[in-house]
Order: sequence, then structure tokens, then C-alpha cells
Amino acid sequence: MNITTFAKRLCLLVPLIVTPAAWAAEMMPSPPQLAAKSYVLMDANSGNVLVENNGDQRLPPASLTKLMTAYIATLEIRRGQIGENDPVTVSENAWRTGGSRMFIKVGSQVSVSDLLHGIIIQSGNDASVALSEHIAGSEDAFADMMNKTAGDLGMSNSHFMNPTGLPNPEHYSSAHDMSLLARAIIHEDPTHYAIYSQKEFFWNGIKQPNRNLLLWRDKTVDGLKTGHTDEAGYCMVSSAVRDGMRLIAVVFGTNSEAARAAETQKLLTYGFRFFETQTFYQKGTELAQAPVWKGTTHQVKAGLADDLSLTLPKGQLKKLAASMTMNPQLMAPIAKGDVIGKVEVKLDDKVIHSADLIALEPVEEGGIFRRVWDSIRLFFFGLFN
Repeated sequence: MNITTFAKRLCLLVPLIVTPAAWAAEMMPSPPQLAAKSYVLMDANSGNVLVENNGDQRLPPASLTKLMTAYIATLEIRRGQIGENDPVTVSENAWRTGGSRMFIKVGSQVSVSDLLHGIIIQSGNDASVALSEHIAGSEDAFADMMNKTAGDLGMSNSHFMNPTGLPNPEHYSSAHDMSLLARAIIHEDPTHYAIYSQKEFFWNGIKQPNRNLLLWRDKTVDGLKTGHTDEAGYCMVSSAVRDGMRLIAVVFGTNSEAARAAETQKLLTYGFRFFETQTFYQKGTELAQAPVWKGTTHQVKAGLADDLSLTLPKGQLKKLAASMTMNPQLMAPIAKGDVIGKVEVKLDDKVIHSADLIALEPVEEGGIFRRVWDSIRLFFFGLFN
């Protein structure tokens, strides 16, 4: 597919013509004003923030912290550093940790998998400490891992001092950062993400329910985590899927368990009612072939490093137009992943999204004859252009 064909196809998908009457019909109300200190609504696919209020404010995250604890644990499992069935010996330090508990016994051995369930479903502080000690040797060392991981995810307003969320003046996060973490959990490890939808967990003769009330009230909700301390108030990170569209809602600082569920539901309802998401192209798909000079081949396949997904108010997706440009005079050698052009998506002549086009394959430097011949061609090309 050449550059012109790609642009024409995307424009056909999303033509610009919309009548004033249609635009008036598509007007949407203002976002709901929540009784919360901070909140964010994000589309999980595109990463677009649809609604936010004080989204970057640094606040105590309480047990939302355990999303990072669980995320690191599943990362270590996927990397082969720990195993699901590995036995973890419960230290006295873990056993004595106050707050919400899984009720593991000092000196006993509990599997990594069971501890992970105890963290996610029961919000066990004891389980969080036990698993952090198993992974890093101590809570302090694990906190270093948490902060490094937060940096990798772009969580610029987060700093962790422990794996539990127990109060510490230097322990904080933000609604926006938690939405980034939730998005990583959802996309990177669907198998372990399924744990977040479980409504209860039975351990040590005690059955404890998941504190996410929306799991019972809204069948489209399948995660993630609640939190509460006197300092933080009642917090929640939640996610739901309707008609193929997944949203992430984060609420900090409501005044009750019922309020955090109700305020979160307002965000989700607003997002699903008034927004839509479309993925135009998936990462790695060939979108065009660009000419290459002085290489073993004359062309290189071009595509996107990430999915091209956009979330907009309903009715606006059909107003989009896209264009693609290639960097002039691409010269071999070209490595796979090199940026060789750009895609721009416009709404009413305003660029709302741009993405780099990358080489989907390497192009080696051609032989001496090819390089000399292309140098001659480029000389005359420059004269006449």
C-alpha cells in the first residue's frame, strides 16, 4: 500500500462532512462533579483522559498501593524470578503488620499465588509484607523496586515507602498515576488481571469479600482495588467494559464506602454514554512502503509502534482526517524501529493526535555499485526538485 492509498483509506473511514444540525445533536453535558478530592476517567485502550479533577494532586493512596505491589509480583512471575507455587515463609514482621489482614500465621508457608489473592481480594497488609520480603528481602528494598517501576510507567507524582499503603508522609500517589498503573495491569497480564474480578477469597477458615461494591452492582465492572485510611478517605480504582470499550475510573478521598462506589459509577456511566473509542490500525501492521536510497532494497515497510486508537465524544470520530508523511530521502542502513515518518490525525484542521511511523524491517546498506548509482540519481533529483 502506498502513502496516497493509506491516506485515502483512513479518510474514507472517517469523512469530514458533518452538518450543523448533527453537531448540535451531538453536544454533550459537562462531566459530573464528584464529591471527591481527586478523580480521573481514562480510556484503557487509547490512554486518553476523558475527565479529570486534580488528577495530578499528590495524595495518600492507602491500599491502592497494593496495585503496585501486585503488579511487581506478577512481573517477577512473568520474568521467571519467582513461581506461582513457591512457598513463602511468613515472618514475624509480616504477621504483626496492622490494618486489613489475610490472617496468615507467623512461621507458616504460603504460596505466592495465595498471597497474591490475599493482596488483591482481601487487601491483606500481612500478605503484602510477606510477598515483598520474599521478592526483595525487605520492605525497604521492595519500596525501591516500587519507585523504579513507577518511574518506568511514567508515574511522576508517586512515591512509595511500603507495600501496604499504611500512612507515611513520604508515601503518595495521584489519580492519574493510578490510572496509568491500572492500564499496565490490564494490558500486560490478562491472566492475573482476572483475580481482580473475584468477589471473595477463603483463607485460614475465614471468607472475606472483595471491597469493590461495583463487582456486585455492575456486571461490566471487573476490577480493580479499593483503599481506605483516615488520612486518605475512601479511594477506588475501577475498570469496566461495555461494547468493546474499556474505561478506568480512579477516585481519591470520598467520605464513605458507599460514596466511593457511587461516585465511581457516575464517572463510568458518563464515559460510556458520551464517548467512543476506535482503533484505526494496530501496531506492527504495514501501512505503506517508503522509498530507500543506497540500500539492498528500494523500499522499506512502514507502520506504527503502538495501536492508533482515539477516544472522542460520540459523533466526532467520523469527522477525523489523517495524513501521512515520510522523512525525505531515507538512506540505508535503516534499522528496524527507526522513525521514518509521521501520521497526523486532524479534527477540524486541528491536529489531535500524531504518531511516529517506524521501519518494520531493517534495510542494509547496498553494494558499491548501488551506492554510486543512487548518489548520481540523487544529484539529478536535487537539480530538478
